[in-house]
Amino acid sequence: MDSKTIIMEEIIFETCQKINHLLETEKDNEAREELIKLLDFHQRENIRYSPIVNHFIRETGLFPYLQQDSSSWAERYIYDVFKVDVGAEAPVTLHREQSLLLKKLLSGSNLAVSAPTSFGKSFVIDAFIKIKKPSNVLIIVPTIALTDETRRRLYKKFARDYKIITTTEVQPGEKNIFIFPQERAISYLDKVEFFDILIVDEFYKAS
Repeated sequence: MDSKTIIMEEIIFETCQKINHLLETEKDNEAREELIKLLDFHQRENIRYSPIVNHFIRETGLFPYLQQDSSSWAERYIYDVFKVDVGAEAPVTLHREQSLLLKKLLSGSNLAVSAPTSFGKSFVIDAFIKIKKPSNVLIIVPTIALTDETRRRLYKKFARDYKIITTTEVQPGEKNIFIFPQERAISYLDKVEFFDILIVDEFYKAS
């Protein structure tokens, strides 16, 4: 065993000890952050996950990162259970917090969610649309650039079933996804009787 391999194994062992301690002391967020760093290290060095790494992925709820060829049957089962159809070519495995958020949306709960960009809120929104099949979806975004980015993402997935509308001159169809900055949304409200779901992206920027 060469010196580089020994050093990498020591790094992994020490990090696993740290993650385990954080989980035992119920510091789940810190454990998750350390695990993400460890997974990045594995990817950069092209290292296969050990069973303990998959165990930590399972414990922290980061199910999409499970490496199935080194997973136990229980971990492979979890990976499949948390798969949802988000309108893409293949189902996507959600992590635990995404799954909880989707469950609340499907139950009709009103939610305010504060999460980093890396959380993957788009997957949750897309899964909601695919599962619930609402007639009218209104997404309010803070900028014109984000309007176009969101339109392109949703068009690829839902253009066959929905009219994707980003300008106020367009008349709605039978099923619609409206994507507007705040000022455009206000001028369009009288054209639609109801919205099945209202999503405000970067809510703190809305006035």
